[in-house]
Amino acid sequence: GKNMVQCFIEPENRQSVNDILMKALAGSETANYTLPLMSKHGKRYTVLLNATTRRDAKGHIIGVVGVGQDITQLNQVMADSKRIADDLTRLIETANAPIFGIDTQGKVSEWNAKASSLLGFSKAETIGKNLVSNFITEEFRESVHNVLAAALSGKETANFEFPLFTKDGKRKEILLNATTRRGPDGEVTGVIGVGQDITRIREITTEQQRNAE
Repeated sequence: GKNMVQCFIEPENRQSVNDILMKALAGSETANYTLPLMSKHGKRYTVLLNATTRRDAKGHIIGVVGVGQDITQLNQVMADSKRIADDLTRLIETANAPIFGIDTQGKVSEWNAKASSLLGFSKAETIGKNLVSNFITEEFRESVHNVLAAALSGKETANFEFPLFTKDGKRKEILLNATTRRGPDGEVTGVIGVGQDITRIREITTEQQRNAE
C-alpha cells in the first residue's frame, strides 16, 4: 500500500519514474528504461524496466505492471571493457614504436603518433585508406598483403622485415609484428601492426659488411 515512487525510488529519479508510470496508466507503455534502484541495505542496482499497462476484463486500466531485469553486472562488465579499450587506445597512441591497424578490408584504422613522426603522414591522411595500395611500395605490396591477409585469418607473423617510404621519399626499414585483432565475440576485426625502425641497424650492418670485404 505504500507509494512506490516516494518510498522506493531515489529522489533524483522520482520525476522520470513517475512520468513513465503515469504514461503507462494512460495506456502508453515504456520499454527498456534504465532505472537505478537502491536495496534496503544501500546497495545500488541497475534495472532495465518495461512498464506495461494493466487492464481488467473489460479493458479498463487498473494499474501498471513493471517487469525488470537486473543489468548491474552487465553494466559493470561493459564499463570495464570500455576502460580497457580506452587504456589500449592510449597505449597505442603514446607507444614509442610505430603502430598501425587495419580493418578487415585492409583500410587503416589505427595510426599512432610515432608512425606519424617517423613517416610524415598524419593520422588524418591515413585513416580509411588502403594500407598496402597507398603506403607500401609496389615491389613489396604482395608480400605485405600476404602477411596482413594471414593475420586476418588468425595466423600472426613476427619479425617481418620490409621497407616503408616517408612522405618525403626517404626509405625506412621496418621490422613488423602483425597481430590479429578480435572483437568481444572473438570475431576477427582487423590487424594491429607493431613496428620497429631498424634503418640505422641495417645501415651499420651494411657498412660492416662492406668494410669486411
